[in-house]
Amino acid sequence: MKNLIKILFLTISLLCIFSCKTQHFSVPEFGENNPEKDLKIKKVYNFRTIGNIKNIDGRTLKEGKFYRSANLYKLKQKSFDEIKNLGIKEIIDLRNSKEIAQKPDNLPADIIYKNYSAFEDKGDQLNQAKKLVLKGKVNGSDADKRMLDFYKEYVTENPEIIKKIIIEILDSDQPILYHCTAGKDRTGITTALILTILKFDKQTIYNDYLLSNNYRKKLVDKRLNLANNLHFLYPKMDVEVLEKLSWVETDYLDAAFNEINNKYGSIDTYIEEVLGISENKRQEYIQKFTY
Repeated sequence: MKNLIKILFLTISLLCIFSCKTQHFSVPEFGENNPEKDLKIKKVYNFRTIGNIKNIDGRTLKEGKFYRSANLYKLKQKSFDEIKNLGIKEIIDLRNSKEIAQKPDNLPADIIYKNYSAFEDKGDQLNQAKKLVLKGKVNGSDADKRMLDFYKEYVTENPEIIKKIIIEILDSDQPILYHCTAGKDRTGITTALILTILKFDKQTIYNDYLLSNNYRKKLVDKRLNLANNLHFLYPKMDVEVLEKLSWVETDYLDAAFNEINNKYGSIDTYIEEVLGISENKRQEYIQKFTY
């Protein structure tokens, strides 16, 4: 009996299950059908490549150069060859030190691993916020504002780290995989910046961003349904908070780009002055990654 109880609570913890008061879940935005072949690595969520899309000049992004995913904590040794077969030589972890300590990536020995965190959880804010959520002291509106603030701060608070991330990816001559915890927010922002540098239009950039909802749908639906069934554990929890933390939204990425425009005048200025990528260098990257 004790083991059964332990398993129940472990499951709740791993799935980030919180309570809810209603079954009426919101419908998220989804990206259009992904033209890429579906890549699946066991126990790695939101894993995909970016490619075979056209930029504003009609040039096509080469497949198999950029890969993105959620964390690799549960990557099985039997899947190591799948990673190698994709040509991935380097992995960039966008998580902060606390996240990495709790769930370190499980990687092949010969993979180059680097960690660049533009967000550090000072003062254990995430755990404190989680406690407030469970007590019902954070509602959906609060969660929405926190997500919007996170996107704004991520692109402007530690610009040198963002620069390192982007340059490391674009300067690589080998396929590279970058990821955060869920592969949707920090990874989504990073991808949006890369595609902007390579001169893809807004619709294409946002479509790739929203595909995280497509790839995570089964996981999130399961999480929300379990939360509803176990609402008695945390009866004060607002389900909308869980939804806000689980899906990506157009408004979130808008917040990041709007903050860049407000602070630097334009995304082109941000690319040149903050990321240190001149127009000539930008054209070099376009030639390198498109045809």
